[in-house]
Amino acid sequence: MDKTIEFSVNKKNNGERLDVFLSKEITHLTRSYIKKLIEKNKVKLNRIINTSPSTKIKINDKIIIDIIEEENLKIVPSKIKLIIVYEDKDLLIVNKPKGMVVHPGAGNYKNTLVNALLYKYKNSLSNINGSTRPGIVHRIDKDTSGLLVVAKNNLSHSNLGEQFSNHAIERKYQCLVWGVIRPLSGRIKTLISRNKKNRQLMTVSDINGKKAITNYKTIKVFNIKDVPKISLIECNLETGRTHQIRVHLKYKGASLIGDKQYGKSNIKFKKINKKFFNLLSKLEGQALHAQTLGFIHPTTKKWVEFKSSLAPDFKKVLDLLNNLSG
Repeated sequence: MDKTIEFSVNKKNNGERLDVFLSKEITHLTRSYIKKLIEKNKVKLNRIINTSPSTKIKINDKIIIDIIEEENLKIVPSKIKLIIVYEDKDLLIVNKPKGMVVHPGAGNYKNTLVNALLYKYKNSLSNINGSTRPGIVHRIDKDTSGLLVVAKNNLSHSNLGEQFSNHAIERKYQCLVWGVIRPLSGRIKTLISRNKKNRQLMTVSDINGKKAITNYKTIKVFNIKDVPKISLIECNLETGRTHQIRVHLKYKGASLIGDKQYGKSNIKFKKINKKFFNLLSKLEGQALHAQTLGFIHPTTKKWVEFKSSLAPDFKKVLDLLNNLSG
């Protein structure tokens, strides 16, 4: 299903390229795909079709973009095991494993959560987000495990989407980080935008970007012989920006264990516990898990809350740390 979005240019975006501005505002689309939309007459600047991605925009310019589905993209239903935590006629809660992409996109057209949902539920999913994202209300990163809510109908989807927009959803994550965050608990409030040097990454920005708020608290600090200092952190999201927790932890001088994009790559071990090192080498992606998800049920209007077990590799590392710390 196609979608039309309108934007008004403010002072901080004055002089930006058209494609750069749109890629900042529509973070789920790549800049290259936005360029294609511009070149295919899908963008209007002040009511006139503009086909040049490099056009410089000005204050108070009005931009309208028609987002179309990727051409000839056929999503094949796939028999993939789903871990369903809860289900009723309006929605379901899925515990997504690490390594699974939520929906098809550039380079990932198979083995996504959507492929699995289509196999099991066929047409019994909302279609507000189009044929490539049936039922998908929100996302978590490929290498992050944990809970997602999937909508079975458009009424539930709209209601849940509004709760996400109003920051009324409770989303708690557990993660393991190198070192200790100071203070041990707090609130991180910044702007987050795309990294200018690498468009696949996000970064904290002083002037451009979208507001991002993460509340965090340290659950435990592990001081173990022959193991670098590690903290177990709980993060509670007020907003849900792309890579938000990972970006905010890096901003605080910490980094998720196993995070190859935002993590520390220069950690040196003079001497390290062999069991810990072996488990660390087997960790698939970052030690980050969406453990708790709470919201007002679209139909019953009652608060519901769900919790999930950690990913197996995350749990093994955490169990060992607890055992070694006594």
